[in-house]
Amino acid sequence: MLPELKRLIEQMGKDRGIDKGVIIEALETAMLTAARKKLGTHVDIEARYNEEAGEIEVFQFKKVVDKVLDPDMQVSLEQARRNLDEEAQRGDSLGMKIETSTFGRIAVQTAKQIIIQKVKDAERDNVYEEYKDKKGELINGFVQRFDGGNIIVNIGRAEGVIPTSEQIYREVYKRGDRVRAYVCDVKRISKGPQIILSRTHPGFLKSLFEVEVPEIAEGLIEIVNVAREPGKRAKISVRTKDKDIDPVGACVGMRGSRVQSVVQELRGEKIDIVPYAVDNAAYVCSALSPAKVNRVIMDEESRSMEVIVPDDQLSLAIGKNGQNVRLAVKLTGWKIDVKSESMASSQEEEGHKSLMKIPGVGEAMAERLYGEGFKSVAMIAATDIEMLSSIQGVGEKSASQWIEAAVRLMEEASGKKSTESGAKSFT
Repeated sequence: MLPELKRLIEQMGKDRGIDKGVIIEALETAMLTAARKKLGTHVDIEARYNEEAGEIEVFQFKKVVDKVLDPDMQVSLEQARRNLDEEAQRGDSLGMKIETSTFGRIAVQTAKQIIIQKVKDAERDNVYEEYKDKKGELINGFVQRFDGGNIIVNIGRAEGVIPTSEQIYREVYKRGDRVRAYVCDVKRISKGPQIILSRTHPGFLKSLFEVEVPEIAEGLIEIVNVAREPGKRAKISVRTKDKDIDPVGACVGMRGSRVQSVVQELRGEKIDIVPYAVDNAAYVCSALSPAKVNRVIMDEESRSMEVIVPDDQLSLAIGKNGQNVRLAVKLTGWKIDVKSESMASSQEEEGHKSLMKIPGVGEAMAERLYGEGFKSVAMIAATDIEMLSSIQGVGEKSASQWIEAAVRLMEEASGKKSTESGAKSFT
């Protein structure tokens, strides 16, 4: 049928990384389809690969009968014994080889399309099987093209996509640029496997440290948690069971070499590395670094913590637009209320009424927020939309507006304290 078919099958399997059996099955299916176009869909036919002959053989089967009523499905006993099998009996099903060269141009073209499609499907399956186990790993590639804001990355045998939502807002790429990303998902869709890449995922930062810090890759140091605001700032907490290892120092590296390599990959994203502590108060205090903490008041039931800092540390503890305390909340999982000493000592009797300073928060909602552990404007400013909107009666839109308003109130309070002897309390 085809010259040197055996060699072509082996070569195609090697070049495309496809099992030889898949290619043979595709060829058999294609020839079967071509035969049906020539002979009709009602006939009984089979296609088999003859490895010795190096061809796909097509057989048409007919039942041996005394009187032929359907020439396509039946053969007379006399003809069967004369042309096919001299020992043929009534009721036997005999196969007759069909010359595939008689199928015609259209049938052959159809067969070719089937082979191409089958091979493509097999390639897609192979790619999916190869990359499905790479979920959670770093991968390197080159920017191939752009599609509606998404970055299409050539990662070898496949393409990955970095959706707009997974891109760091300040980063700009052009075609051909090298890019490193985190495989956050591999999906099987009709067009083939879809490999979703990310540069904003917390796992990306964690994986970068695993590459730069041998002690993490070896399991001597563990990254407990990661909190990120991609492109701006991040915090990671680390610990070790080996008393001879300083986990923070190991991640920072000699003269900051290790952490700087990560910062460089993230285009200048600031990274705070803090030691994990079993003691929750100590852990929260570390998470608020570089600010210093004087004392804390814990509420285990609501998993909230009031943190008192020196007056000159308030802005540092809160951070720009509430960033430092917000990351500390994500890192530790505790609601954190940061106050200066003057704020804490001036008055604490306001309670939940202070929440009513936030536009849109009435007395009933203030009581509900207070009951849920949000006891101050500062705690609202430090939380995130998801946590706040989980409270009954609070939608995502309201949560977003309240957080923005709380941040503004905190900034105003922080600005006033330098000119006033005592700042107003947001307790």
